[in-house]
Amino acid sequence: MKRAIGNPLKKLRSVVEYGQSCGRDFERGLFRISNYRENYSEGSTFKELKGRTTAPDMKPKPNALEWRMMNYVQRGFTKSISGSMISRRMFSTSAENDSSDIETVKAIYDRILDSITKKRTAPPNAVLWSFVAKCSSKEDIGLLYDTLQKLRIFRLSNLRIHEDFNTALCREVTKACVRAGAIDFGMKALWKHNVYGLAPDIGSAHHLLLHAKENNDVDLLVQVMKLVKKNDLPVQAGTADIVLSICANSDRWELMSKYGKRFVKSGVKLRQTSFDIWMDFAVRKGDVESLWKIEKWRFEAMKKHSLSTAFSCAKGFLLEDKPENAAAVIQMLTQTLPDKRVADIELELEKLASNWPLELRKAKDEAFVAKLQSNIVALMKALRVMGVDTHINIQEA
Repeated sequence: MKRAIGNPLKKLRSVVEYGQSCGRDFERGLFRISNYRENYSEGSTFKELKGRTTAPDMKPKPNALEWRMMNYVQRGFTKSISGSMISRRMFSTSAENDSSDIETVKAIYDRILDSITKKRTAPPNAVLWSFVAKCSSKEDIGLLYDTLQKLRIFRLSNLRIHEDFNTALCREVTKACVRAGAIDFGMKALWKHNVYGLAPDIGSAHHLLLHAKENNDVDLLVQVMKLVKKNDLPVQAGTADIVLSICANSDRWELMSKYGKRFVKSGVKLRQTSFDIWMDFAVRKGDVESLWKIEKWRFEAMKKHSLSTAFSCAKGFLLEDKPENAAAVIQMLTQTLPDKRVADIELELEKLASNWPLELRKAKDEAFVAKLQSNIVALMKALRVMGVDTHINIQEA
């Protein structure tokens, strides 16, 4: 009769702990066993193996510790033990890894469902993360959300865990929804109170906003920002960058003004890039009043101008018929910018003289544009008087 094995995991642990205390003897024994594995049959028991007296390729015969280890290795415990000296090259796990790579979403779904309904145990976290990473269609996302709902119920009823999943999982779920084109499911991940156990944060909203930016989808932007406000998700400087750029690309000045003021009132410390976009859009629309409000907020956040904000202020002075003030701003910019950026000033002056009046024709009448062009000529003359060398043909400007 074959001897009962008992708890194999517990016995293997005791073997490993004893073997580790033996130092190099343990390492040497593993090497000998790895050479001896070819010489026993698949169904051999501990007693049968121990009874053998000869081994064609190995002398001497393994000792008692080595026999025990080989017996457990035979039974399938080939996983590398953390902290031990078992080499992965002895017991290859490439086949196991390959099988996990080709495991389908439906197979993982069934595996998790079997774990919580039949085995009554929570699946490993790695399985759930693998599930999220493999989702590539709306059907996959539907299975994922069904799994999350069932897992939440299991955690509440069986494990007495009332906390939601961490925010990192919520961000990955939202990213998977965007990747699969399941935007409606992605919006559900932003709900503060949901049946899926997801804990939303602004990072999850960023994935949806970036998708809206790539597709220039203003409607999605509005829906996401409504959910952000409704669920009290704190906005960040990165949120402002994405939102303002979407509004600029879609030519929605009113929407940009609305969200820009909301960011300022929320206490968000806007980045230089946000002020660049906001102020440039204001002068393109000819809204001088809004421009100076934005400039006030910019000055409170940062003292130095960027190339873009300085030229926005110069354009604002031109709109107010103050070409000398505009020239003073540009002259100060030439003194503060590094030498390698001086060429950029010349490029911006060319855009100011040629492109900007054409943009304003969409919002202003011809008389206004004609007055602006004369102010631009005065600006160029003032710059030359101040010693700023420009190579722009004033007559063509």
